[in-house]
Amino acid sequence: MSKKLRRSFKYWYFYLAIAFFWLTISCSQNLQPNQSPIFKSHTRENTGELNIWWEKGFNLEEDEAFRTIVNDWQQETGNQVKLSFYPTNELSEKVARAVRSGHLPDLIMSQKANPTLYPRLAWQNKLQDVSDVIEPVKDLYSEHILKASTYFNKVTGESTYYGIPVYQATMFIFYWQKLLSVVGLSAGDIPQSWDSFWQFWQQAQSELRKQQNKNIYGLGLPFSASGSDDMYVLLEQKLEAYDVNLLSENGELLVDRPEVRQGIIQCLDWYSQFYLQGYVPPDAVNWLNTDNNRNLLNRVVLMTPNISFSITGTVRQDADTYYKRLGIAEFPNKPNGKPMCYIVTVKQAVIFADSPQIELAKNFMRYFIQPQVKIKYLQASGNRFQPVQNSVWSDPFWQQTTDPYLKTATKILTKGKNRLSYIANNPAYSQVLEENIWGKTLHRIVIDRISPEEAADEAIVGIKKIFAEWKR
Repeated sequence: MSKKLRRSFKYWYFYLAIAFFWLTISCSQNLQPNQSPIFKSHTRENTGELNIWWEKGFNLEEDEAFRTIVNDWQQETGNQVKLSFYPTNELSEKVARAVRSGHLPDLIMSQKANPTLYPRLAWQNKLQDVSDVIEPVKDLYSEHILKASTYFNKVTGESTYYGIPVYQATMFIFYWQKLLSVVGLSAGDIPQSWDSFWQFWQQAQSELRKQQNKNIYGLGLPFSASGSDDMYVLLEQKLEAYDVNLLSENGELLVDRPEVRQGIIQCLDWYSQFYLQGYVPPDAVNWLNTDNNRNLLNRVVLMTPNISFSITGTVRQDADTYYKRLGIAEFPNKPNGKPMCYIVTVKQAVIFADSPQIELAKNFMRYFIQPQVKIKYLQASGNRFQPVQNSVWSDPFWQQTTDPYLKTATKILTKGKNRLSYIANNPAYSQVLEENIWGKTLHRIVIDRISPEEAADEAIVGIKKIFAEWKR
């Protein structure tokens, strides 16, 4: 064989190897819920150092509060921690890539991955069982906090604790008191009946535009097909308002029932009309996680629902704005007149099953979830999120507060009616959120101008397909 021919074969094998490599990567990125990535986990060298990926806060004091907890633990135990902070979207994407490659940290806390990725990781046996962390202190938590931290493992066929609760959140409504006063309105004028409540903000928009000649919008509601935490919870909150039950208590999908389909249509039609009638900024179809915050703080919108206190955290150092200009409101009663049931999400930290530092990670979390440590952390971090432990709630900081925001949160989460997101009923719903079915459905109505009936049917088909895949 000539040298030229041998060289040709050598190049052909080289290119074939590269093609096979990229084909392998492509296949690994489209996993069914019960499949594991083609990449096998690479056991990280046991350096004795705990590697933590933590979600970056919306203000510096959040990061500093957690960094202080980590430093205190290091000084107390002599252990070493490599702590990395990442923004919300970046962290969830980074975790997903790390799962595919097998190059994982020991411990993560990701607000976005919590509802969209944790259930799948537990399903695939990629998370560490943390029952020995939770069981000794389970009396500190309510039943629904414990339920939220429990996931089903398809490999073992059992449900157990895979999440360690860090804080909880629900949807609040923030608005400008100062702008309402311009048109002679106040917090006391905000109605508690469903239709009147939403009409109030529409009428306030009209009056503000007349008096200030300013293009302000009454409602800061998200319509993004890209997805955000506020979008996930807000759409489920609206369905709850109309008593539309997508899942039963035992996780059975109910979307084929005529009354459920009709409820979805009604809810989508009601919500989309705000955008179509000009009460929502046109660019709300492109909003990401922080855009509703930005639009409220820039006075583009009069009010916006938000799943945390990130808005008030931004202005907390300005007492006049915090107490007199901004305000917080509860959701009105449901259309049937009954009190609103709030959708609650429980944010958790998880440990990877392949971590070489499992016991170190557990020991750190045992330290972190001590009530006195959590009180210190939550207070120092600006209270963007709320406690998960009963003993923390009973602290005077929450029970005797004059802070209007903390007072409202304490009332809703300790005395009001609430329930967990559907993820707690069936992990398949996590993929409904991951694919942002509801955001895309609204986008189809307000941008593509299909009917709410068509949009609802598309959503139902998509949800049924997802649940069928998780059954395999």
